Amino acid sequence: MFRRTIAATTTALAAAAAALLLTTSATATAAATTAPGFLKGADLPPHPSSPWYAGAVTKGLPEFAPFCLDGVLPAAGSWHRDLGTEFDTNAVQISVRASSAAAAADLTATLERKVAACAADWLRMTPGGTASWQDYGRISVEEGAHVYGVHTSVPESEPGVHLFGIGRDGSTVTVVRWGQMGHLTDAPVPAFKKTTTTAVNRLNP
Repeated sequence: MFRRTIAATTTALAAAAAALLLTTSATATAAATTAPGFLKGADLPPHPSSPWYAGAVTKGLPEFAPFCLDGVLPAAGSWHRDLGTEFDTNAVQISVRASSAAAAADLTATLERKVAACAADWLRMTPGGTASWQDYGRISVEEGAHVYGVHTSVPESEPGVHLFGIGRDGSTVTVVRWGQMGHLTDAPVPAFKKTTTTAVNRLNP
């Protein structure tokens, strides 16, 4: 009788462990196949002459990689949303559900290095151009975020300015790229920091 009780208990424990494993696996699979939360047009720095328009949240990467981010974002586990105004000001958000928090941390570090090196990389490929960048510092939100600015210009053409917000919540990474014609002094840095904070907070509602 005692042996049968032990066997029954062992079987029950094994069944419970298997059920927990299946539930955990199903939860992880669901998270990996569900889009993170995304910014809305109203979350972007206000444009003085136009509302923001938000496209659909779309699985995968954009057709064209955002400036400074070519070749570093994985297609697997990614979603994106394009946002724009009636003028040249535009933005894109790309979010990636990585395989683990460690993988997400590695991707975040890679994105930060890529953006920090962007101005120098662009200059090497653009004879006669000028470029500069600015580190606007870290933001305390979830696992952290970082904001950068990059300015580029070529002779006889309008200069361009871009802001990048890169952040992470657990195993989900997001990057927001905002851009328009102008210089770093024209960039709405305080408002964009709020945008970046919102983007990270909204990843895993």
